[in-house]
Amino acid sequence: MSTIKAADPTLPDDVILAVENLEVCFASQGRQPIRAVNGISFTIARGETLVLVGESGSGKSVTAMTLMRLTEHDGARITGGRILMRLKDGKVSDLTKLSLKGIELLRGYEMSIVFQDPMSSLNPVFTIGDQTAEAIIRHQGKTKREARDIALGVLKLVRVPDAARRLDQYAHQLSGGMRQRVMIAMALACRPSLMILDEPTTALDVTIQAQILDLVRALQREIGMSVLFITHDMGVVAEIADRVCVMLKGDIVETGSVYEIFAAPKHPYTQALISAVPRLGSMVEKDAPEKFPLVVYEPTQKLAETTA
Repeated sequence: MSTIKAADPTLPDDVILAVENLEVCFASQGRQPIRAVNGISFTIARGETLVLVGESGSGKSVTAMTLMRLTEHDGARITGGRILMRLKDGKVSDLTKLSLKGIELLRGYEMSIVFQDPMSSLNPVFTIGDQTAEAIIRHQGKTKREARDIALGVLKLVRVPDAARRLDQYAHQLSGGMRQRVMIAMALACRPSLMILDEPTTALDVTIQAQILDLVRALQREIGMSVLFITHDMGVVAEIADRVCVMLKGDIVETGSVYEIFAAPKHPYTQALISAVPRLGSMVEKDAPEKFPLVVYEPTQKLAETTA
């Protein structure tokens, strides 16, 4: 008796990643699992910057971590949907079907992630050079000397001054902005197709934040990679996004180009996010700050209703 083999997943030629009806739940002791992501879908095109924006607890960071299959270390489980990614060899893989060993081989090579706090991500007992070279040795099979030379190159790529000297320094010897540049260098070491940045500028002052955003845009032009950017800051969204997905309570409530989101936001929550951005002169002739409107969101609202 012959069996029919399931067709390999496919993606349009210009799409690097497609998330389809993704559901993520966290185990809860003695209670029903807590659903953190409610069947969301989005795509990222080659060379595009997609921004997931929303308040704390909206599910945006869980979504980003799930793409890397890192939430499973925190008791989460993918309970539905697919994560399709076009790999460097042209094949399309469903990341939800890979073993943990299989996904480890993709991390840092096909996709990488930069976290909010570089001080907690960098190892304090290893030099910057050793940490940057680690992924290069693992994924590219280079010798330590070759990996160190490549590490020096990526530190220069992210505009780290006096890069050769930084290779032998430790995280505590660098400023916050410099540590974040090192994290970006580590994420770029193997030239991934997709880089995820999870609130990478939140802990930085506005001047360094602007430099990091400029750096990300410049690197995209030079390397041609795609970016998934996670933030709650609408100012950052306006600065860096091509397209925007607005998340609330595990749902994507609105999606569109950055122009569409700012010029004509449809969902009340999107409107509230934009209205919360301070504007010069908005408090003229007012004695005290005004409260922001309370947004009541019903999860039964669907994306089609908010973008129609």
